[in-house]
Amino acid sequence: MSKVTLIHYDIGNLLSVERALHHLGADFTIAKTPEQIENADKLILPGVGAFSSCVNEVKNRGFEAPIKQAVDSGKYLLGICVGMQMLFETSEEFGTHQGLGFIEGHVKAIPAENTSGQPHKIPHIAWTSLQPPAQNPAAWDDPLLSGITPNAEVYFVHSFTAHPDHAQNRVADSYYGGNPIASIVKQDNVYGTQFHPEKSGAIGLKILENFLKL
Repeated sequence: MSKVTLIHYDIGNLLSVERALHHLGADFTIAKTPEQIENADKLILPGVGAFSSCVNEVKNRGFEAPIKQAVDSGKYLLGICVGMQMLFETSEEFGTHQGLGFIEGHVKAIPAENTSGQPHKIPHIAWTSLQPPAQNPAAWDDPLLSGITPNAEVYFVHSFTAHPDHAQNRVADSYYGGNPIASIVKQDNVYGTQFHPEKSGAIGLKILENFLKL
């Protein structure tokens, strides 16, 4: 497995991701400055809380340019939870905020009602199954999902969800109240998981292991 760098900007589920990487025997470092990204083979961008707080810290600390340079050079990037949402163009959480723009699309609030018109609990906090995307079922063959079968459950904690403009960016979907959630997204060498693989037991660890092997 190649060396992975975990981007540290003082917001995010860093400790749980560290523990998962230790469990997998991964060779990883923690980047607290932009310069520490330069020698990475792969990058992981975690994130929890408000989109604007996360993306502003990433940009204000000077991480945006080296992250984009790494991606442009062909290195793999994995965004987790809000880290995934930051991969998109904009978010509507607490106003309109610009993301990193790797994937065309926007982040919007999860509908407050299910598809039957009944209110349901927000945030979505639950173990929820992964499914092949209805508009792009062949995406399930992606190497990130090697060894994972449909209906495998992973752990979600979120109130907002990404809406890719293009079906080919969806690798796996989930459903909450009948509404689709883009659970795994991809654009070339950029991946995102809306769920927390580091908190998703054996399934999540397998997905992280697959990322390390890309």
